[in-house]
Amino acid sequence: MNDVPRKIIHIDMDAFYASVEQRDDPALRGRPVAVGGGHRGVVAAASYEARVFGVRSAMPSVTASRRCPDLIFVKPRFDVYRAVSHQIRAIFEHYTPHVEPLSLDEAYLDVSEDRHGLGSARAIAQQIRARIKADTGLTASAGVSYCKFIAKLASDHNKPDGICVIPPDRGAAFVATLPVKRFHGVGPVTAARMERLGIHTGADLAAWSLPELEAHFGSSGGWYWRIARGIDDREVRAHRESKSVSAERTFDDDLSDPAALADQLDRVAGFAWDRIQRGGVAGRTVTLKVKYGDFTLITRSKSFAAPIRDPATFTAAGQALLVALFPIPRGIRLLGLGLHALVTDSDIEPIQLGLAI
Repeated sequence: MNDVPRKIIHIDMDAFYASVEQRDDPALRGRPVAVGGGHRGVVAAASYEARVFGVRSAMPSVTASRRCPDLIFVKPRFDVYRAVSHQIRAIFEHYTPHVEPLSLDEAYLDVSEDRHGLGSARAIAQQIRARIKADTGLTASAGVSYCKFIAKLASDHNKPDGICVIPPDRGAAFVATLPVKRFHGVGPVTAARMERLGIHTGADLAAWSLPELEAHFGSSGGWYWRIARGIDDREVRAHRESKSVSAERTFDDDLSDPAALADQLDRVAGFAWDRIQRGGVAGRTVTLKVKYGDFTLITRSKSFAAPIRDPATFTAAGQALLVALFPIPRGIRLLGLGLHALVTDSDIEPIQLGLAI
């Protein structure tokens, strides 16, 4: 087996949705912009000018407006965002066939093979960023390292429009300096548990033994032990087989109003359908995920005879599952919507004319 470390790049577009809106409307440039919002809505993305005021994605629009009175809300244009994402993906594939998209605005690239003889992963990342800027007018940040975990951390290190390179001999030291709440795979609840145990940084995490971590965090303890030491053997997988595709949102305040919940579910469905389209899949089962304010988690599903091929049917199925829960016993803190029993586009028979599409 080849012992030469892999060369991984994580590319993350800077404030992607908001940056596209500022690119296309000069009047928005340099001003605080939120994509989404509206009455009882949430922020889908915020420009860097808005982030200065503490505005962030998934924040209720009323909260965002309080934090930034001059905030400008714009309606999302997912068809435009998808088109730009396709442009960026084409740039990636010029340099490597090993591209693992995570969303419309970020991806891992394995550039261990220097296809164009540029000399280093840093040079490849710099050229990719320059091509993205030239072709789309947008900026991207890049993390370059020997593994996916550190590459993703590094891409956030010099944002916006920056690059951070972490070689193998600096991996563990780099992780040691960072707060655990920034680690991919450590969610807010787990981060809070770690902090109660005195684990605030990667260095704190590395001080714990594997048995100790497994005693507190179960099977996840092994993952935490490895990443604290800069160890991540996961490969960049260009064609990951998914059992389901979904999206979810956690709210700052528990919601109980049916209209507000329906509005939020529409937004979640939109994000989920983006992922479904990007994956080139369809599915027969729609699953609603609901987490109440007391952290009680339930799921409800509806299956169809044929694969769902359009967002309207997908969203309507989710809304029907939500309506069936009313009246709800307590406030809801999270909504998720997903598609299961997946098939790929090549497996799906053509739809007869006259059916809803």
